[in-house]
Amino acid sequence: MRPASGILLVDKPGGITSHDVVARTRRAFGTRKIGHAGTLDPMATGLLVLGVEDATRLLTYIVGLDKTYETTIRLGQATTTDDAEGDVVSTASEEALAAASDERIADGVAALTGRISQVPSTFSAIKVDGKRAYDLARSGQEVALKAREVTISRFAVHGVRRGDGWVDVDATVDCSSGTYIRALARDLGDALGTGGHLTMLRRTRIGPFPLGNAAELEDGRQPALLDPAEVAARVLGRLDVTADEARDLRHGKRLAAAASRLSGENAAAIDPDGRLIGIVERRGDALKSAMNMPEEPA
Repeated sequence: MRPASGILLVDKPGGITSHDVVARTRRAFGTRKIGHAGTLDPMATGLLVLGVEDATRLLTYIVGLDKTYETTIRLGQATTTDDAEGDVVSTASEEALAAASDERIADGVAALTGRISQVPSTFSAIKVDGKRAYDLARSGQEVALKAREVTISRFAVHGVRRGDGWVDVDATVDCSSGTYIRALARDLGDALGTGGHLTMLRRTRIGPFPLGNAAELEDGRQPALLDPAEVAARVLGRLDVTADEARDLRHGKRLAAAASRLSGENAAAIDPDGRLIGIVERRGDALKSAMNMPEEPA
């Protein structure tokens, strides 16, 4: 029997890779047709969005959504990976840490809020000449990544804790897709002259999907899937179509003079039975399928 199609929200534990989560999910559902809408580092925990079977087609519309993270930035040491799993490359003096007052931390955070230019962490999955940056870095090669524009819409500090040789900054970050929270920790530490790295990172939201709705993977248990129609409507908005319009869209035909029915540039086309037909987009005053879901057998 063919596995069901849908979107799965998973709460990834620490200490395993996102690909480990995908492998466990493949075993749980008995299929290899599973993809993800963005990974988390092994140290990080929190929300992963997976697509199962035909719902993998929706992942391209989810991967670019904004995200929320809870994090702890440790000032006082810089590491090779910009997190606690890397080797320490510099340690701040007592004077530098003493100078990192709450006011200076707040100023540094403010400077990293809004539309900023960010150089991703060297130990990242970005490809350089066809190879992952972290593979090049681990082999001892020099890795120079280009800066990218990202948006930090919220960088809220909840607490500053001070100890012997360190200052921990607890914060919540709302950001655009492609942001490296490890790079925020590094850049805050550089601005304060202390060095900085992450000691905790937990993703609590991706677009409209909160961590509270995520499942924990357990051996032998198949978590519940979200219906593709529900997910697509939450991400893109809903367009109800008639049975005839659904048939036309499946056959590649455009819906003439229907663009005015959209509030945005695209939407989830859903038939009278509540099934997701696909994603439609504007073409002049008409609507055209940008992606169609396979038709379910009768």
